[in-house]
Amino acid sequence: MAQIFEQESRTFSEYLLIPNLTTEKNTPDQIDLSAPVCKYRKGQENSRLNINIPMVSAVMQAVSDDGLAIALARCGGMSFIYQSQSIESQCEMIRKVKKYKAGIVESDSNLAPDDTLEKVLELHEATGHGTAAVTEDGTAAGKLMGLVTTRDYRVSRLSSDTKVKEFMTPIDKLITAPEGTSLKEANDIIWDNKINQLPIVDANGRLVGLVFRKDYEFHKANPNELLDSEKKLIVGAGINTRDYAERVPALLEAGADCLCLDSSDGFSVWQQNALQWCKKNYPDAIIGAGNVVDAEGFNYLAKSGADFIKIGIGGGSICITREQKGIGCGQASAVLAVAKARDEYYEQTGIYIPLCSDGGIVHDYHMALALAMGADFMMLGRYFARFDESPTRKLLVGGSYVKEYWGEGSNRARNWQRYDDGGKGGKMVFEEGVDSYVPYAGTLKDGVETSLAKVKATMCSCGSSSIPEFQEKARLVVVSSTSIVEGGAHDVIQKENDRTAR
Repeated sequence: MAQIFEQESRTFSEYLLIPNLTTEKNTPDQIDLSAPVCKYRKGQENSRLNINIPMVSAVMQAVSDDGLAIALARCGGMSFIYQSQSIESQCEMIRKVKKYKAGIVESDSNLAPDDTLEKVLELHEATGHGTAAVTEDGTAAGKLMGLVTTRDYRVSRLSSDTKVKEFMTPIDKLITAPEGTSLKEANDIIWDNKINQLPIVDANGRLVGLVFRKDYEFHKANPNELLDSEKKLIVGAGINTRDYAERVPALLEAGADCLCLDSSDGFSVWQQNALQWCKKNYPDAIIGAGNVVDAEGFNYLAKSGADFIKIGIGGGSICITREQKGIGCGQASAVLAVAKARDEYYEQTGIYIPLCSDGGIVHDYHMALALAMGADFMMLGRYFARFDESPTRKLLVGGSYVKEYWGEGSNRARNWQRYDDGGKGGKMVFEEGVDSYVPYAGTLKDGVETSLAKVKATMCSCGSSSIPEFQEKARLVVVSSTSIVEGGAHDVIQKENDRTAR
């Protein structure tokens, strides 16, 4: 007969945290929210990839494009660019994130002196950048002849065939710095000379890179920026179990820092095959797998080589896998079960595998519960879809602003690879996600800062200053339905203008 688990499957809303002693060490400014993404041997080595805040964005068309990836990385988290698109377009999104200005960067807007104003306008339209380097041969590493900025020309006063050399700012009127100049020195030159950009050139006058004033200002406003060793933003990418042999090498070549197998059910031989192929051919690549909801699923993927493991089936706000297939588990119960298995695996092997809780986050306090229960970080879809930086349209519906949001298992996405069961059909037979709207929530930076402020406040009340300490000290209690009602505003008449202030 079928195996029956007697314990109820529970959600985050069915738990509360019991406070611990708060000390002078437990203040928001002292809390460390960094988290490992890649497995490592505790006490012997460090994780090869860490994020500064425990948030990553879901592998979804309606969430994770290059725009959101840039915004989230600048806040300290990481996005996984969605894989339900061509390899070429996914790689281009990765390249856009890696090219985003940070520090001394290679020029990606380049002109030759004989190019025309028409070419300048086309380049500006394509890149969105207001500064272009003019080099002898029109390449990023050519001999620098000058710069063109939006201040150098007025479309109404110049014909489209006017040559760049006639209106550019020539090299003899530019302030430059020699190759080897540090980023700090470059920023000092920018500020001392009241300029907006500083070309770095080698001994032969060839362009090495550019430093921009606004990059310094952006960095100061975003101290948690998630950067690689070359001061470029860190970005991940989703992959599937069908075309990984072609997609993985292309994504790694484009600069992806981390990959994640995206599937509603990760406990499959298809994920094992993909993981083993990736580890054999690209042993240094960081690859997560999932999703699973129990110890068996965790151990299978751990032994298959996963660098991190995702938890959750059917808990997403637009996911209907449970409804369609009767498969899944309450997210709180799943996180607790997999975290227990992860800790046992660590005791046996000395290897710590980070866990990502994917789905089930309805309120900000659920983030704290997910971390307390054993997750190292969270993957969020609906949460990020609400912000300006998500790729979907902002609409006015019923007098309120909303953003479009659809699941990868919806007919709109048609991401059959995510729900692939190994058959030869290569198509969706039924939906496992819906097409919907989510309330518009402004900018990502403001939203993330507010949510994490709540998480920090919770950790302070629980006497914890880091996620590992939080997991060790957390005390949880199951609450009744009446307790849930009691936890919100009740037995009062709320003022109308206060109902949205939460």
